[in-house]
Amino acid sequence: MTTLTTNQDLDPAALREAFGVFPSGVVAVAAEVDGQLTGLAASSFTSVSLDPPLVSFSIANTSKTWPDLRRARHLGVTILAEHHGSVCRQLAGPVESRFHGLAVSVTSDEAVTLDDGLAQFDCTIHQEVEAGDHTIVLLRLHAVGGDGFGDPLVFHRSGFRRMEIEARVRAAV
Repeated sequence: MTTLTTNQDLDPAALREAFGVFPSGVVAVAAEVDGQLTGLAASSFTSVSLDPPLVSFSIANTSKTWPDLRRARHLGVTILAEHHGSVCRQLAGPVESRFHGLAVSVTSDEAVTLDDGLAQFDCTIHQEVEAGDHTIVLLRLHAVGGDGFGDPLVFHRSGFRRMEIEARVRAAV
């Protein structure tokens, strides 16, 4: 049995480790800004509301990309598939090479999505909420696409993981 103790000075390393036990999917958030493809990877994506249709992700207040990206008329969000581990690292790398070699689509409103993602969304910023050292970005959905086939890229314990396939679990029962 684990006991919890009150501690006003929560250790950031211990918090990161504890937060890391919860797996999350990974998305690319991207747009064309001033004629340049601009984007980032986020592992804090979640659905929020069906009416109105809203999703969210969180971005560190220290992000150098978000100030540019938030100026876009529309944002594209792509749910990354399990084979996108290298794409996720590329989107977190040097700004000038984040989209090299990637097949993308750009809408007339300049939202950018990856062609081989599990799902793609065309969004606008609905609201930004300051939350400590991050900002929670609520996005309003305007369009959705993708076939949804395949397994998502999962971020767990500071690394990319594969989902356990249900068929193996059922076969063992």
